[in-house]
Amino acid sequence: MFAILSNLRNTIIAGIVLLLALVAINHVVGGIVWAKGDGIRFTVRWLHVLSGVMWIGLLWYFNFVQIPNMGKIEDAHKPAITKVIAPAALFWFRWAALATLATGLLLGWINGYLVDALILGTRTGAVGHVSIGIGMWLGVIMAFNVWFVIWPNQKIALGIIDSDKDKAKAGRTAMLFSRTNTMLSIPMLYAMVSAQGLYVIS
Repeated sequence: MFAILSNLRNTIIAGIVLLLALVAINHVVGGIVWAKGDGIRFTVRWLHVLSGVMWIGLLWYFNFVQIPNMGKIEDAHKPAITKVIAPAALFWFRWAALATLATGLLLGWINGYLVDALILGTRTGAVGHVSIGIGMWLGVIMAFNVWFVIWPNQKIALGIIDSDKDKAKAGRTAMLFSRTNTMLSIPMLYAMVSAQGLYVIS
């Protein structure tokens, strides 16, 4: 057991094995039978939720843990965060953002509500399309901020790339847009969950 839990790769493999066992139990014991395309739909939804948990989890880690506590860390110890922890977290952060966006758009397309959601239900008038559409647009804005504002400025602030730009200013810009995403994540999550609760989005 310790060999599994002491190695991240082994832990992930064990998690996938447990997932497959649970799927098998649901099918065999629970008698669940997917209609044509339901397996793909479920898999994309699961990947969307999985990547979203990684993305928002790291966003909240930065804003609730790392940023508020950086001032409490002695200068001699700060490189452990800025040179090791933050770059690794930012790697998973930005790719989780992209994966969440991509799987969300794919899920909307598979379920047939992508266009109606993106135009905020103006064609159908369905409340679910309005809600999921608002959530989708907030997610698009947040993913844009990650890739085109937060990450470029963090690369400068952390010294990952050489730049003539001021590191402190770049760090503040990244922080402000990260805080913007934290603010947007609250209504975004509400919009996503409420759309499911309205039984309009399959």
